[in-house]
Amino acid sequence: MKRYIAFLRGVNISGKNKVPMAELRKGFEEIGFSEVRTYLNGGNVIFSSDEGDMERFTNQIETMIKRQFGVDTPVFVISKERLEDILAHAPDWWGSEDKATYDNLIFIIPPATFVDVFGEIGEPKEEVEKIKGYKETVFWSFSRKDYQKTNWWPKTANANISTKLTIRTANTVRKIVGI
Repeated sequence: MKRYIAFLRGVNISGKNKVPMAELRKGFEEIGFSEVRTYLNGGNVIFSSDEGDMERFTNQIETMIKRQFGVDTPVFVISKERLEDILAHAPDWWGSEDKATYDNLIFIIPPATFVDVFGEIGEPKEEVEKIKGYKETVFWSFSRKDYQKTNWWPKTANANISTKLTIRTANTVRKIVGI
């Protein structure tokens, strides 16, 4: 049995796209996944399966969420093993304990790629943010006090790109891998 993580995009934010985590866990179990756990209220689901077709997992999960909750949301599924590899390749500047810096991991939802995302958002503003692409993710760090000056902050929420991404903090990703 292999462990997987599903990151749902844009659920339970400011009272929109409500998806109760207890019901979401049941939904995952009903479509055949086991050892289902959620972390926080933002759509982080850890589960196990004997199968390994993540495209199929994604379709099953998106269909279940639409049917059960009436929410049409993109889902990014990754194996725990692959996520551990991604974290092992984090740049030195990412994920520190520095409270002045905000560290995120951007997951790029297929069929989008880093090239697509970078093409729409563009270069980071060197003095306030850094990025590094690795596989289907982007390590992104920025100054907390200067977040409004970044290039990436306002653009990741833009409707043209937002459905291609889901973002988690470094701490959240590390906790999930530890579950």
